[in-house]
Amino acid sequence: MTAPPVQEGSPRAAALQRKQDLLRSLRLSTASGLLSSPLITMALPASLLLTALVTKVFPLSKTMIGVFFALPFVANFLQIVLVPLLSHWKTPKVITVSTAGFQMILWGALGLLLPCIPRQGSAPVAWLLPWYLLSSLFYAICAVTWNSWVQEWVPSRIRGNYFGRRNGIQQITAFASLLATGWLLAHSDYRLAVFQAIILGAVFLRVFSLHCQWVSPTPDKPLPPQRPPLASQVRELVASPSLLLFIAYGSLWSFAVYCFGPFYQVFMFEPLGFSAWDIGLVLTLAQLGGVLSLPAWGRLIDRHGNKSVMVVSLVLWQAQNLLWCFLTPHNRYLLYPMWAWNGATSAGFVLGQFTLLLKLIPPGAKDLAIGFNLAATSIFAAVAPVAGGWLLGRALDRGHDVFAVYHACFLLQPVLTLSGAFLLLRIREPAASPFSMVVGAMRNARTLSGVLGLSFLVEWMFFRKEKRRS
Repeated sequence: MTAPPVQEGSPRAAALQRKQDLLRSLRLSTASGLLSSPLITMALPASLLLTALVTKVFPLSKTMIGVFFALPFVANFLQIVLVPLLSHWKTPKVITVSTAGFQMILWGALGLLLPCIPRQGSAPVAWLLPWYLLSSLFYAICAVTWNSWVQEWVPSRIRGNYFGRRNGIQQITAFASLLATGWLLAHSDYRLAVFQAIILGAVFLRVFSLHCQWVSPTPDKPLPPQRPPLASQVRELVASPSLLLFIAYGSLWSFAVYCFGPFYQVFMFEPLGFSAWDIGLVLTLAQLGGVLSLPAWGRLIDRHGNKSVMVVSLVLWQAQNLLWCFLTPHNRYLLYPMWAWNGATSAGFVLGQFTLLLKLIPPGAKDLAIGFNLAATSIFAAVAPVAGGWLLGRALDRGHDVFAVYHACFLLQPVLTLSGAFLLLRIREPAASPFSMVVGAMRNARTLSGVLGLSFLVEWMFFRKEKRRS
């Protein structure tokens, strides 16, 4: 027997239409992620393209490079004020598409106007700094409202599986665009026309990405939820010492990582003599290491809690960073395994940061806690590269040995992040295992193989079906 036809306007027809709209929105969101990945990747601070731009085409001083790469963190701070104001004006979908569109227009303008920017004096600074600040501000707003928008229409029961699959597919585009950018720049000797072609190509793909977002049949929820009074949020925030410790360490970590972080690639370009292709390759290795190790870190966090896993990950990550203090052109080949290890070990710390924050946020002060955490870490992350660039520039201008200066500067990150880890250990996390338990778990050969990038073993270990108990 055939099923009776669905009557138009019936509850069954409405449910069927909602399901079809959801499936179409999911497909469009995946396509949008694929098409937007090249532009988003190159817009990040200290990206391969931007680093090549400010070292090869418009050589900025070390201080100005620090200021340049601090601007995205300034934008993160500013969006805390702007997003709530915009949310009372338009829906998250409209704000997301609009701000992403403005960012795309700014990048398109850069691609077209690159030959018009003078290369001498302070002209590159006068052009590039305002442009990058505005571009970063639009992207900061877009990133926040996009997250709010997708939570409106992606059901929570499929959110983890869907975004895990979507992000995995999107990573393929990121790898391809990173390697293509490095190869094109290196083999063209950093010609301005090639920079223009890469930028305009990414902008072209972004147009179709925004079209996918705009035509997505997602529901509109224009009214923001009612928030608790600010005074009660402040009281609850002050009464959360573990969250305040987490924010204190996050601020310290942001300063340590971003103080000389933007200059790792500058060091690779200049004293070590790496090409854009070489840097693109090591960055890809870092991302692959992170992607392949995430299932292992996720399993460890589920078993033993965030805090302990973060400390183990941090020690493994920052111990490797000490090797930066010994790199010269004669042993620069070490960077290939170093970046792969860097990606594999840092993934556990970054994942733990996110999930631990979710545990520590007080329910009655969610908005204030998220905003305060972002504000504090953004301020430190913005100040860090400016201070780092100034110190690096001063030392180099005084005629000190280039490698001695860089090696001394690169000591800051491991020393500061590891010495401040006691703040992490003082955080009280519900249902977390002692630190020694995670060290023991890391000795397990299967887990360590996953962290080292043996993906086939990780797949077998973490995703095999459990036997049902009778």
